[in-house]
Amino acid sequence: MALTGRTALLAALGSLPVGILAPSWTGMLAVNAPLSLAILCDYALAAPVRTLQFTRSGDTTVRLGDGAEVQLTVTNASRRRLRAHLRDAWPPSSWLTGTEQAASRHRLDIPAGERRRLITRLRPTRRGDRRAERITVRSYGPLGLAARQGSHQVPWTVRVLPPFTSRKHLPSRLARLRELDGRTSVLTRGEGTEFDSLRAYVPGDDTRSIDWRATARQSAVAVRTWRPERDRHILIVLDTGRTSAGRVGDVPRLDAAMDATLLLTALATRAGDRVDLLAYDRRIRAQVQGRAAGEVLSAMVTAMAPLEPELVETDARGLSAAALAGAPRRSLIVLLTGLDAAPIEEGLLPVLPRLTQRHTVLVAAVADPHIEQMAEARGTVDAVYEAAAAAQAKAQRQRTAEQLQRHGVVVVDATPDHLAPALADAYLALKGAGRL
Repeated sequence: MALTGRTALLAALGSLPVGILAPSWTGMLAVNAPLSLAILCDYALAAPVRTLQFTRSGDTTVRLGDGAEVQLTVTNASRRRLRAHLRDAWPPSSWLTGTEQAASRHRLDIPAGERRRLITRLRPTRRGDRRAERITVRSYGPLGLAARQGSHQVPWTVRVLPPFTSRKHLPSRLARLRELDGRTSVLTRGEGTEFDSLRAYVPGDDTRSIDWRATARQSAVAVRTWRPERDRHILIVLDTGRTSAGRVGDVPRLDAAMDATLLLTALATRAGDRVDLLAYDRRIRAQVQGRAAGEVLSAMVTAMAPLEPELVETDARGLSAAALAGAPRRSLIVLLTGLDAAPIEEGLLPVLPRLTQRHTVLVAAVADPHIEQMAEARGTVDAVYEAAAAAQAKAQRQRTAEQLQRHGVVVVDATPDHLAPALADAYLALKGAGRL
């Protein structure tokens, strides 16, 4: 039995002297028979908690930063009216700081045999799966002097998906893709591109594209147009080892890599290419393979949502073997990892020839914008030391990038806000040059 604040007040007013002699509520209520009887009656008339029935419905997925609603239906199967307070408990990261109490607590007043629907509004602050923990109900008697309390487990999971903030860059990159694809007047040609059609020559066209045989058959000069090859294979590899756990700005490096992955996937599928995903550190953490163009983006979002960085050193040999197994034919392998010297020199460089021998390799890394700010600092002794440290860090990253480039690797090194568009631009450049 749970005694309410109202009970404490009545007990204090009705038996103050007894409260001095008997400090426990049991002794106080034993000598105050009318109050004891009222409390027992109130407790007996409170609706039982264990007979309550619960069902859930509502959202099962939500993008990070958006809100989700989970409905909870409470059925009062007893013969007594339910007057209760209910707490629908979820992990702390299911709400913004300071909003949990208002969002998770509800008042109930349900007549016997009826049901009510409650809405718990979530606004998660982290990716991954958010699981409902337990429902705690405190059922009061009609006088509010005593209450029954109990808990129920009603499972429900809301998967918090990556936010895809780089979606805003997609229209401009699609416009450039249409230019490459020969749908506008700007046409390019590179090795490996496919012949598309003939059109009339206009001043400024590359004379090497003139089709002399077609020109001889007509009165106007004809030029060939080209479009990038389609149905190329792209394997995106996410390094989920310890370097991906470092926070740059407000987010971990892994989250910035995921955002770049989503933009590249959306762009490449529009270009007619096939995109797969591999997340690896010492074992495969997530994999998306062989999905149709209309399904691959949603499949990747779902697969990446529960990923968290693992605080272990990435096994470069295992990563290379997994990548080669996932790309049996010539492909573009996009590796999103760090540019720290030690992991690259000791891990990636020894296995890189196995990848570059058969595939085009692109390494994308998240740079820290704070390093740029430090490099520009002046005015105090501390600022000068910080600028020197930043210059040294930038020089080291540049040397690491040059080592990769000497092996034929394309390197993209950009801050979190610019990584996704920079990676998309590198993909378009490779496609325009016919290297896919």
